[in-house]
Amino acid sequence: MSEEKRVALVTGGSRGIGRGIAQRLAADGWHVVTADTEPEGPAEAARHLRADISDEAAVRTLIDGIAATEARLDGLVCNAGIMVRKPLRDLSLADWSRVIGTNLTSTYLLARAAEPMLRAARGAIVTIASTRAHQSEPDTESYAASKGGLLALTHALAISLGPEVRANVISPGWINVRDEKLSERDNAQHPAGRVGRPADIAALAAWLLSPESGFVTGAEFVSDGGMTRKMIYEE
Repeated sequence: MSEEKRVALVTGGSRGIGRGIAQRLAADGWHVVTADTEPEGPAEAARHLRADISDEAAVRTLIDGIAATEARLDGLVCNAGIMVRKPLRDLSLADWSRVIGTNLTSTYLLARAAEPMLRAARGAIVTIASTRAHQSEPDTESYAASKGGLLALTHALAISLGPEVRANVISPGWINVRDEKLSERDNAQHPAGRVGRPADIAALAAWLLSPESGFVTGAEFVSDGGMTRKMIYEE
């Protein structure tokens, strides 16, 4: 690998938005490392590592491996996330802790472990939250809390790690991560005229990792086709 080639780590890179981001960065010339609990990553990734990023020791092993093999880290994309949808009365502490650990604590662990390499590279962090940080459906307390926490954690990282490291958060709305067949109504309800695609989020993440966004840090970017700006009343 050329010493000049930028290195990015994308968590949750096996499927959906994470896979789309890994593919876009690889197409842009990045050396991409993906990490996931799934055994396989996208073909475009230079390396895929199986790891539970909610575990402190696993994160340390992951980052140490990048330091040993790639010897640098320019971009960290914290995308891995899970949802447990249960009524509050049935939501156990173990359920809560698993979601918070995967979606929120992992970003703290990754940023802390990767800080030296990111500072050395004057790199950037992109976290993937959700419009559910601002609005909710029933029975999503742990997920909403984790995504709301990511907003605050990201701007805290921007202040603590700047000016060497920038940190920004993307909050996607409805993204068709499984390439499902959607109805006309599904698309038409969006002010943008369609449901989102992984490539939409990937394009934004690629820009936030690039020097072109060098004056942008601590910011949230909502990519939801305009839905959180639309007044909705039941007919």
